[in-house]
Amino acid sequence: MIDIILYIHILAATVWVGGSIFLFFLGIFLRDKEAQKQVYLHIGPLYGYLESVWLTILIITGLYLFYHFSLDNILATGMPQKLASELTIKLFLVAFITIATIVHMYIAFKTHGKERTKLQLFLSRSSSMAIFFLNLLILWFAIQIRSSL
Repeated sequence: MIDIILYIHILAATVWVGGSIFLFFLGIFLRDKEAQKQVYLHIGPLYGYLESVWLTILIITGLYLFYHFSLDNILATGMPQKLASELTIKLFLVAFITIATIVHMYIAFKTHGKERTKLQLFLSRSSSMAIFFLNLLILWFAIQIRSSL
């Protein structure tokens, strides 16, 4: 059973991180702003719903694995120190990426097909960039934690 949960967790991470990387590079390399706007207009809502489901699965399976492997005890005792530190940082990053995702999706759905204010544009782009870089950091810490176990 634990193998299936781990598989689903890794699959969810792959979809989540892969989608983030795809959209990030789409925004960079699709230079025609009108084409970019049209692409995001059509794939944005579909991607948003899909990624919400996968992020939810990722968090649920992550929590299951966290308690299954008694990582809560490591945080409670702080031992081994390196692993406790890595876990703390990863959990903080997961909380931050979840908040960034909520902000990004709120603005995206609220302004879908409409012009955004400067603040909405700033928050949307900032949260999108944060999601991209946080994904890479979380992936790094996941590898470090796995190596420490």
